[in-house]
Amino acid sequence: MQNLIQSAKENLQFLGVCLLIVIAIFVAASLIERWIRRKNQLPRSISPARRVAVVGVFSAISAVLMLFEVALPFAPSFYELDFSEIPIMICAFSLGPVAGVTAELCKVVLKLLLKGTTTAFVGDFANFVVGCTLVLPASIIYYIKKSKKTAMAGLVTGTATMAAFGSIFNALYLLPKFSVLFGMPEDVIIGIGTAINSHITSFWTMALYAVVPFNLLKGGIVSVITLLLYKHISPILKGRH
Repeated sequence: MQNLIQSAKENLQFLGVCLLIVIAIFVAASLIERWIRRKNQLPRSISPARRVAVVGVFSAISAVLMLFEVALPFAPSFYELDFSEIPIMICAFSLGPVAGVTAELCKVVLKLLLKGTTTAFVGDFANFVVGCTLVLPASIIYYIKKSKKTAMAGLVTGTATMAAFGSIFNALYLLPKFSVLFGMPEDVIIGIGTAINSHITSFWTMALYAVVPFNLLKGGIVSVITLLLYKHISPILKGRH
């Protein structure tokens, strides 16, 4: 009975942290977008109805892409590469940071409805938060002054932010929380990493040797494909084609 109460307490605490972080991200994105709009006197590019439709479509595409994951030789099996951030990034570049964060959250919710969770929701929460550390900096920088140069600067900044934040967040919070909620001892999780790379002997070394290269690779792929596709798709999203 005591174990059940402790488990329920851990789950409620995790849920509370998730809600607080999600709210904080939305508030930050909204405040920054409003500031940029006022500063640059930017009008709304599309109607609210079309905006909702675009966010919904790109969220659905991202959720489907999230179902197809690729294992990487340098990372444990619970770190698998997917390309769901590509539609999110295009949506954020087109409609702004708030739309990007909204699509990111909707993507994760849709994925949970389609497939459920295999990581006690820790991986799904991580996908949202770490994904936002890529999407938000990139879209904010691009939104300030839209050009190919700022798009590239934003994507590079977003990739670097995701790699740095993702590694620290994994080592300090996500991996320990996964161990508790999933019921897998820390030494077992570390052992999975050690079997792949002998330099992985702790959560911090797992973050360094698995999470950092994982996020750099993902950010690089998302950045290149976004740059190749965005200018062709943007006019259609805004109703100019």
